[in-house]
Amino acid sequence: MGLSTACAAEPLPRFGLVLHGGAGVIERQNMPPGREAEIRQQLNEALAAGYQVLAKGGPAIEAVAATINVLEDSPLFNAGRGAVLNAAGQCELDASIMNGNTLAAGAVAGLQHIKNPINLARDVMTKSSHVMLIGEGAEQFAQSLGYALVPNEYFQTEFRREQLKKIQAREKAAQTGVRHTSDYFDRQSRWGTVGCAALDQQGNLAAGTSTGGMANKKYGRVGDAPIIGAGNYANNATCALSATGDGEYFMRLNVAHDVSAQMEYRGVPLHTAAAASIAKVGKLGGTGGVVAIDRQGNIAMEFNSLGMYRAAHLAGQPAFVAIYRDEKIPENFSR
Repeated sequence: MGLSTACAAEPLPRFGLVLHGGAGVIERQNMPPGREAEIRQQLNEALAAGYQVLAKGGPAIEAVAATINVLEDSPLFNAGRGAVLNAAGQCELDASIMNGNTLAAGAVAGLQHIKNPINLARDVMTKSSHVMLIGEGAEQFAQSLGYALVPNEYFQTEFRREQLKKIQAREKAAQTGVRHTSDYFDRQSRWGTVGCAALDQQGNLAAGTSTGGMANKKYGRVGDAPIIGAGNYANNATCALSATGDGEYFMRLNVAHDVSAQMEYRGVPLHTAAAASIAKVGKLGGTGGVVAIDRQGNIAMEFNSLGMYRAAHLAGQPAFVAIYRDEKIPENFSR
């Protein structure tokens, strides 16, 4: 066998990425007309943006940011433009990012004027001596780096304004003992967090998560998305992971790190660890899911809700985009 033949026979490096756009009560019969196609298109666009970085040999951390930028710019998800409104009618944004090679991490919380929070989280990681910055201080740091502040109205959509009105009306009615039935606005009030985990051709992992949090949130509430180890984690020794769902439960269980710890200390495969962590969330009464990729390029998409916006692309394999529970992950995504 000649050298050229041997080189040609070498397999492509195992690389790729997985993303989510939130988990929750997502059912075919309740999806508004045309919305499913819009969501699938946006998931595909985000997937392509990140995969293009990896295919060109770029680092996982860049692929994660590129993917999440697309999702933050879309009004269809609860992150960046299209984020839910807090009790005061404002969008408050959180994000985090982590480099699995160095275990460096950056996070931001309570932003109201930063167009792409994941980019600022990355700059906290690379251009400051801190891991997390919040609120006005985070935005002052952004301005020192040349970020332009955007008005909070940029993030707000009519759908989210109507959603807040309904939630607050029901909250007031509940105080008088009036009960209500769930509708589309209600089901979408807690979901839509976006995230990505990637493995590059150099074998490095990275993960990121971005969110608007919980609709009608009060008192400066911060969820799991910007908390390293809860809603986001990456370690080259194990996996990279982003979570979505009931943030309070994911924080209490330290879900993202729990998946990695099971792999590191017990030697269990990624999909087994992810399923076990989500089972813990369910046992406490929480709902949500995780997307993850390990150092061998195996992918997991585990959730205990009725659906989760999700997508993945591995080198040499067709892209996979799904919304509903009955859409099964391809077998060759996990070895």
